[in-house]
Amino acid sequence: MSPDDLLYTKEHEWIRVSGHTGTVGITDFATRELGEVVYVELPKVGDKFKAGDAFGNVESVKAVSELFIPCAGEVTEVNEELGNAPEILNEDPYTKGWLIQIRLNDPSETSELMSAEAYDEYAGSTE
Repeated sequence: MSPDDLLYTKEHEWIRVSGHTGTVGITDFATRELGEVVYVELPKVGDKFKAGDAFGNVESVKAVSELFIPCAGEVTEVNEELGNAPEILNEDPYTKGWLIQIRLNDPSETSELMSAEAYDEYAGSTE
């Protein structure tokens, strides 16, 4: 079961919204599909993205996958720990394994995203 306090994309990213701030990561389903994560490439603080833009990459022993931002915004923080310990994504994708924080351009954009229940149903259908 995916955490209920998050919203999800079809590309297997999640966002936790608090006011105008969004914390973005990838789902447990995504980390299981990727396998052992060995490298994470993230944007710089101040970078701006539109919803759906690629904002980085996750490299595993199996593949390299692009990361897509769920909502438009400006990067305000990057999880620097992942540079030295990318395996955190496999171990704890919903808390310690967050990727970036953004200042949302328009918090109402989140209405386009899936609830945990809808995401679990979607992810289950892609397995």
